[in-house]
Amino acid sequence: MNRRAKLVALLALACLVVVVTGCGSDKKPTEVVLVTHDSFAMSKSVKRAFEQESGLTLRILQGGDAAEVVNKSLLTAGKPQGDVIFGIDDNLVSRVEGGDLLADYTPAATSELEPGYAQVSHNLTPIDHGEVCLNYDRAWFRTHDVAPPKTLSDLRLPRYRDLLVVENPATSSPGLAFLLATVARYGSNGWQGYWRKLRANGVLSVDGWEEAYTQQFSGAAGSPGKRPIVVSYATSPAAEVIFAGKPLTESPTAAVEDGCFRQVEYAGVLRGAPNPDGARKLVDFMLSQQFQADVPGSMFVYPVRSHVPLPAAFTKHAIVPASPLSLSSDKIAAGRDGWVQQWTDIVVR
Repeated sequence: MNRRAKLVALLALACLVVVVTGCGSDKKPTEVVLVTHDSFAMSKSVKRAFEQESGLTLRILQGGDAAEVVNKSLLTAGKPQGDVIFGIDDNLVSRVEGGDLLADYTPAATSELEPGYAQVSHNLTPIDHGEVCLNYDRAWFRTHDVAPPKTLSDLRLPRYRDLLVVENPATSSPGLAFLLATVARYGSNGWQGYWRKLRANGVLSVDGWEEAYTQQFSGAAGSPGKRPIVVSYATSPAAEVIFAGKPLTESPTAAVEDGCFRQVEYAGVLRGAPNPDGARKLVDFMLSQQFQADVPGSMFVYPVRSHVPLPAAFTKHAIVPASPLSLSSDKIAAGRDGWVQQWTDIVVR
């Protein structure tokens, strides 16, 4: 074999070894992968708009709840399964930042965010917010001629005995948010006494939101439950109207504004992303007017961008708490595991 033939053979072998990169060409990625939780949703029309605008196919990789998605992603930090991760909330920020999971990126559109939703770091971009709030069954309280609770403190009163169902903070995101709300309200050394009084007043704890809301709560459509107070979301009353079998002028449920705990969800570019340019385009798009307007109807949370219109059911039946409770991600990281263990000892023992 002459020298030219050997050179051709070697080049062919090299191309075979690295074929996935498109040897000898400027082949670019054709898709961008979003790693997210099972509750993520976006309209087909909005997904199509991103694909047309970016020239990329959007593949959505869902992998359980938010904590599970973060834990799996940390195991592959630097060699991720996708390009962007979405669904990191305040409870998970410390785990993400401590795991060197994300690449630095700050979209230009962060200047359009509502006040109070600035980026918490150089690699986490806020996308939406939702509030975990007490919800109550309007009909039950009317029928029994009892005033519904107006504050967290009310739940300790005798008239609310055996009426409240909550989710276990060890197994439920809204359950953890409600525990954090009581820590924020009563302090690191005072919330335990509050929960002892709730336990003495007959609070029921279950593993997750699905069981609490659809099985134990009396106000949900089709629920066999008998408890008229539940830990759910500020938007749950709007959802009851939207998914009702017939038009409703009033939601069968209402949210209590006092004691709501705010959860912000963030997105970030994964370090080592196969398509970092596409990842940045996707994060940019998630802050666009079009995506933000789709957030309420798709995921029943609120946009973080200013001047985004809300669905009529939200403006009429849901609430945006004026002064929601919150804790810093650092404080949550430092206290979360201990608080959950104390809660378990008080409520479940």
